Amino acid sequence: MSFDVTALPDATFGGLVTAPTSAAEIVSAAEASPAALPSLLVRFEGFLLIKGMDGLADEPELLLRLSRIFGTEVESYHETRMARQNVHPEIPEIFMVSNIPPADRMPPPQPNPPRNADGSLPTQFPHRRGWHTDQSYRRPPPDASLFFCVVAAPKGQAQTLYANGIAAYEGLSPAMKNRVDSLIGIHAKPGVGRGEVAVRAGEAPMELGPGDQPQRQPVVRIHPETGTKSLYLCEAGQMDWIDGPFVGMEPGPDGEGAKLLYELMSHYTKPEYVYAHEWDKGDLVIYDNRTLIHAATWFDAEQHQRLMWRTTVSGNPGAEYAGEAKSWIVA
Repeated sequence: MSFDVTALPDATFGGLVTAPTSAAEIVSAAEASPAALPSLLVRFEGFLLIKGMDGLADEPELLLRLSRIFGTEVESYHETRMARQNVHPEIPEIFMVSNIPPADRMPPPQPNPPRNADGSLPTQFPHRRGWHTDQSYRRPPPDASLFFCVVAAPKGQAQTLYANGIAAYEGLSPAMKNRVDSLIGIHAKPGVGRGEVAVRAGEAPMELGPGDQPQRQPVVRIHPETGTKSLYLCEAGQMDWIDGPFVGMEPGPDGEGAKLLYELMSHYTKPEYVYAHEWDKGDLVIYDNRTLIHAATWFDAEQHQRLMWRTTVSGNPGAEYAGEAKSWIVA
């Protein structure tokens, strides 16, 4: 079978894959033509949506098989020391993003105010917080993630926001492109006392082991398959606000580096670069971490349950990382 793909409705990037068949048949077809879906991911600038993949919930091994199409290694969340209650009990490559016990991943708070003046959902930084790309605090960082909806929250809640780093880079002025092309960002694991909120609150940063040290990443990455440039950075929670956020610029939350980060992230998350996905049960999103950032949104976790499965795939981060050992593995 071939995959019928159209432009994602109500978005400036992304593809909607229509495959009126079972999840098992889709996975088998992807395995039979292993270049098909990855090439579509590149063609549609790092985002694919496949609806009606409910069968993955009954056979989680199918999600693992499909993930292998997108890279040479699917991350084991045991290896990366994820809390065990948030890892699938049978398949350690599946991260469970859920408020259903024993999982304990609660949604972020609502922004303040919860809606824009026109009633729309806030998406632009700094009104919207939480923008990041998966595991940028590791080298080499991952290539892609697959995100599957097992149990959906009500419509109008728990949207996931995605922003296109390719278009955002292209939208920079020539002077700003010249400024950021060789800039290096310093990324830090959330929750270790190096994020903006923690630094402003005067919290003492955690003493980090050799496998958890902040990592330097290019602010502009070159896609290894297309040569396309894209912005690659996160906002306040996943950058290092003690030594960074940028190498060679005044550090700290009130330094010149912080001012530039705010400017870049506000630009990156302009409405024309953002897609807000409303989840249905059985939706599968595949996104390229090398070119996109994303953000979770609030849902009423006291009244509703939500269960998402995520896999993370590596194998082709680009020449920048050639031959590097995993920063999180200590011999």
